[in-house]
Formats: sequence, C-alpha cells, structure tokens
Amino acid sequence: MNSFIELAAGGAPNPLLPHTAEIIVGSIAFLLLFLVMRSKVVPMFEKAYTERTAAIEGGIAKAEIAQAEAKAALEQYSAQLASAQAESAEMREKAREQGALIAEEIRAKALEDAARITAAAHASIEAERAQAVTSLRNEVGALAVELASKIVGEALDDQARQSRIVDRFIEDLEKSK
Repeated sequence: MNSFIELAAGGAPNPLLPHTAEIIVGSIAFLLLFLVMRSKVVPMFEKAYTERTAAIEGGIAKAEIAQAEAKAALEQYSAQLASAQAESAEMREKAREQGALIAEEIRAKALEDAARITAAAHASIEAERAQAVTSLRNEVGALAVELASKIVGEALDDQARQSRIVDRFIEDLEKSK
C-alpha cells in the first residue's frame, strides 16, 4: 500500500502518511491503552462520579431537611413568641387591674381612716365642749351662788338649792339668747 501511495506521489514517500508497521503498532498500543483505561481508569472515574453525585444529592437532601427543620423551628419560635406576647399582655392587664384594686383599697382605707379620725376629733371636741360647759356651769354657778349670797344676805350652803338656782339661772340665760 505504501508503494502505491509512493508511486502516486511520484516515487518519493509522503511525509504525511505513516508506514504500515507504525499504523499497526500504534493501533495495537491504542487498543491496549483503551482496554486498560476501560477496565481500570473508567471504573474509578465512574465510582468517583457516582460518589460525587451521591454526595451532592445527599447534601441537597440534607440541606432540604435542614431547611425544613429551620422552617419548623421558625414556626415554633413564632408560635412561642406570640404565646409569650399574649401572656405578657395578659400579665400586664392583670397587674393593671391589681394596681387599680390596690389603689381603690388604699383610697377606701384612707377615706375610712379620715372618717374615723374626723369622728374621733368630733367626739373629742364634743367631750371637751361638754367638759368646758360643765366646768363653766360650775364656775358660773359658784359665782352666782356667791353673788346671790351677798345680795340676799344669807348663806346658800344647801347643795340641792344651789343646783336648782344655778340650773334656773342658766336656763334663763339660754332663753334670753
């Protein structure tokens, strides 16, 4: 075959076409290399590709699971937050109500204490007034008896008589007002 190509080219070998022996040796070497690659290297590549695909798919699955867990945790957190906010609002309202009740109790107690103090003061004033009236009566009575004794010229030593005279004198004074 080489001779045919050599003859067609004018007797000189064509540098672009290899010799037949080189083609056969190259084909055998290529076939051996292909078989070694197919039996040894390609399975390793396929194994690495399968492992990488599995790792990627597993990573995607893990990421989806983690995303679902994060979403569930977010929903749970949101629910807990809403619950805590509602509970907080309820506690504030209860505290406000208790504060109003305490303020009302304090106000009622203060009014009660003020009424008690006022009543005690009125009672004390009334007692002092009664004591003053009694003391004044006794003094006025003693003065009236002494004055009457001097005017009448006789002693008014009888206690019952003195009381009647004093009472009459005070009644006359009260009527004249």
